Amino acid sequence: MGLVQLQSFILASNSPRRRRLLANLGLTFEVYPSQSESGRHPSEAPQRFAERQARIKGRDIAAQFPETWALAADTIVVLGDQIMGKPHHQAEAVDMLLALNGRSHQVITAFCLRHHAVGREVCRAVTSEVFFKLITHDTISAYVATGEPLDKAGAYGLQGRGGALIDRVEGSYDNVVGLPVAEVIAEMITWGILRSG
Repeated sequence: MGLVQLQSFILASNSPRRRRLLANLGLTFEVYPSQSESGRHPSEAPQRFAERQARIKGRDIAAQFPETWALAADTIVVLGDQIMGKPHHQAEAVDMLLALNGRSHQVITAFCLRHHAVGREVCRAVTSEVFFKLITHDTISAYVATGEPLDKAGAYGLQGRGGALIDRVEGSYDNVVGLPVAEVIAEMITWGILRSG
């Protein structure tokens, strides 16, 4: 049993990981990344921040292509109440990984599906818990030296070499990679973009 695509959609993201997750399902789509973003409001909960970011991106691209569905997403790494973005340099990546070392943290991916012309929109957030192994400083430094952490929120890529740092994931694995596929597909079926067949 597979998926039948009934309507076209645009992925409002430049993430190669999101493109791969969707392409692996046999879906066809165009890619138009949104450049719209906003800073976190004071005392804004991490999940609300991720949802707002996804909504801003989705509305931006949906307004530019009003007759087509737009899918936007935003992934954040949260330790306590601290949101970890992408490190700006290797030293910052080492600091992030040392903070995560031997602890658990949350990865929240919010996604937004929007069709501007018909005024339909759904935005959801999915949370996964990621548990880091207790690893040595030398292992962290060697991983950072590969360059992989520098374009990843939280300074690691679960689907890459960073997977060796992870003890386990509770919740959606795809969510940690960058898109909660099961939840996105369920919404696309609900809104008639896809049907199971």
